[in-house]
Amino acid sequence: MPLAMNRDVFITCAVTGAGDTVSRSSHVPITPKQIADSAIDAAKAGAAVVHCHVRDPETGAASRRNDLYREVTDRIRSADIDVVLNLTAGMGGDLIFGDVESPLPLNVKGTDMAGASERVSHIAECLPEICTLDCGTMNFNLGDYVMTNTPAMLRAMAKKMTDLGVRPEIEAFDTGHLWFAKQLAEEGLIEDPVLIQLCMGIPWGAPDDLNTFMAMVNNVPQSWTFSAFSIGRNAMAYPAAAVLAGGNVRVGLEDNLFIGKGQLATNAQLVEKAVQVVEGMGARIIGPEDVRKKLKLTKR
Repeated sequence: MPLAMNRDVFITCAVTGAGDTVSRSSHVPITPKQIADSAIDAAKAGAAVVHCHVRDPETGAASRRNDLYREVTDRIRSADIDVVLNLTAGMGGDLIFGDVESPLPLNVKGTDMAGASERVSHIAECLPEICTLDCGTMNFNLGDYVMTNTPAMLRAMAKKMTDLGVRPEIEAFDTGHLWFAKQLAEEGLIEDPVLIQLCMGIPWGAPDDLNTFMAMVNNVPQSWTFSAFSIGRNAMAYPAAAVLAGGNVRVGLEDNLFIGKGQLATNAQLVEKAVQVVEGMGARIIGPEDVRKKLKLTKR
């Protein structure tokens, strides 16, 4: 594939995620106000899109409560700066087996399985411009946890998102996820323009070495728009890799807590650093209105 650097780049900030990061950094937002404020700060720093999970305000644990999503949505939409809202729809597929000798019954603590309608109920209520669709099942990190997204579940969720007029952002953790995304497009369950997020370096999906990354990039149809990120130590190197490969950028505290060695970051600082990298490469940062035109989004 010839080098085709992207010259007009949008940045997504993944504001908080669902992982156990709250104990590791005081900058990880927990309450709806904190999440919205951090998203707004990221937008002011240059993010055109904010990708939001919600957390239990008391414990900091990941949550699927619609009232929390509603408050985050309302706060961001009433802010004094424009930004494209992207809500996760990845929750509700968490399966934790018992142990290696007795996988059943399931471990109730942490297992969270919901039907398609329940998994997108907050999307139907809040109607963000974008929502995520994790396009496959995979062993996820350590222990007996499996992130489950069956073909039937993904088809049902994709149809509901499309019927709502919300643009799915396909989160692809490996090449097979891209293969299934193409199938969803062929069946008309997701519509052009298709948006892909290449999720690199998450155990045990696609590793974030450049050979694997380019294998992922080369499996994205030329007419589709893609963005990419890596987690942890390579997170702040990936803005350069993504732009050089023709894509867009994602940073944020969902993926990485540090701006430098031993230096905890805020979302705004991660976005500011990404802006510096992108502009230093000679590319232009585009804003939310340009993203809406590019992706044919419905602003609400």
